[in-house]
Amino acid sequence: MATETTLTLVAIAALYNVVVFCVYWLDKDAARNGEWRVRETTLLALALFGGGVGALIAQRLLRHKTRKRPFPVALPTFFVVQIAAISAVLITPESAAAAWNAVLRSFAGH
Repeated sequence: MATETTLTLVAIAALYNVVVFCVYWLDKDAARNGEWRVRETTLLALALFGGGVGALIAQRLLRHKTRKRPFPVALPTFFVVQIAAISAVLITPESAAAAWNAVLRSFAGH
């Protein structure tokens, strides 16, 4: 994978995780003020689909969703899986690219 592409993907992932952190922060603030809350399924989906780092940092720093199931188990799990996936892509980019192409072909029906 070209360095430029790698840096772009890292920047996108970092920005997405900042957005996820902010959503968790807004939900924490809403909880304190008795206002409209973000659905738990939305918070979990944001974490699952690439925002594990931002969600876990928000959980720890903001002390948000630390006891409510399934957050105490799900967020660290998402974090570990996402870090492993990112590491695999950075260490063996050719294998990661081949796997990604196979996934895309399966969705395209080829």
